[in-house]
Amino acid sequence: MDYGTTYLVLAVVFGLFMAWGIGANDVANAMATSVGSKAITIKQAVIIAAIFEFSGAILAGGQVTSTIRKGIVDVSDLGATPEILIFGMLAALLAAGTWLLVASFKGWPVSTTHSIVGSIVGFAIVGMSMDAVYWGKLGTIVMSWVTSPLLAGAISYMLFRSVQTIILDTEKPFENAKRYVPYYVFLVGFMLTLVTIMKGLKHVGLDLSMTDSIAVALGFGVLTTILGKYLVSRVKFDESADRDFHYANVEKIFGSLMVITACAMAFAHGSNDVANAIGPLAAINSIIDTGELSQKSALPMWILLVGGVGIVLGLAMYGRKVIETVGSKITELTPSRGFCCTISAASTVVLASGMGLPISTTHTMVGAVLGVGMARGISSLNMSVVRGIFMSWIITLPVGGVLAIVFFFILKGIFA
Repeated sequence: MDYGTTYLVLAVVFGLFMAWGIGANDVANAMATSVGSKAITIKQAVIIAAIFEFSGAILAGGQVTSTIRKGIVDVSDLGATPEILIFGMLAALLAAGTWLLVASFKGWPVSTTHSIVGSIVGFAIVGMSMDAVYWGKLGTIVMSWVTSPLLAGAISYMLFRSVQTIILDTEKPFENAKRYVPYYVFLVGFMLTLVTIMKGLKHVGLDLSMTDSIAVALGFGVLTTILGKYLVSRVKFDESADRDFHYANVEKIFGSLMVITACAMAFAHGSNDVANAIGPLAAINSIIDTGELSQKSALPMWILLVGGVGIVLGLAMYGRKVIETVGSKITELTPSRGFCCTISAASTVVLASGMGLPISTTHTMVGAVLGVGMARGISSLNMSVVRGIFMSWIITLPVGGVLAIVFFFILKGIFA
């Protein structure tokens, strides 16, 4: 009996469920610094995510999707039973989605990359063999989970120290903010544009030389700077607020610019983490179309749209708890601190996306928040919350694997 249509419908439903979980957990913590610093509201965060998550997924999502799909398990020995891979990918989506639902309910910001990779490894061990897992590739991915928060933390630490030195700890913080903030905005525009051109747009036929890419990125960087200057010029100086009142005028400037960095973070996230939901879905679609898993199967636009729709729905319906954890419970965030966090995390995620390296937005953003906290002193961090987050990270991978094994045998029992 041909279950092709049934498998595809289940893949879309489970992929949507997984994407919903990414929205509720991963996008929530990506937006947490903007919401936690009170620069934007939850409603505004959903609107920004709807626009820029879609853009990131469609323009720059293809490179990482192929890494998740083909880089973790060896499917060459499946022979005439591609159904094994279908059951496994369905089980992986369902397992990862289930864990994300539980974690979001608890307010734990966990890694969706951990969740889906752990789930795929779990099914591969029981559905194929231990040898089917590329342990070396898995080791590289695990290393990236360590390096990404360290890199984001280091960047955010240095960024916030520079903000403290040239703006906050000066005699005229408001004037210095107006003078220097546009340079930070230029970094955002330049970095996002350069990596998108170099790595994200090749599958739509745009393949510029390095010189041309830098020229275009410089142009977009300048445009972003002009937008930043315009936003800064609209900030009204509050005569009643002096330096003793939390640098209220300076924070107003950073607050207006957090809109730009929230957009950058949403784009960065869409380009990288949408792969976690649509990678297995793309694999199943490829098997149903061709009867085997082609190493170079096309990625249809509708698959990207499934990921984008699910992500936005998840954030809108269930993202509040994780936003509270990352945005206000780790350390107190102001717009200037949140600005540094978001630039650091966006730069780290988009760089990794461009290189085809699956990283965790959660680890990156939490690392950036910790970096800003460290710049203010260790006492500014809520270590009990940090310990709880680290514990949830540790158990995510094995939980995903175990759940995938259970769901794999259930699906195999129903359809095989």
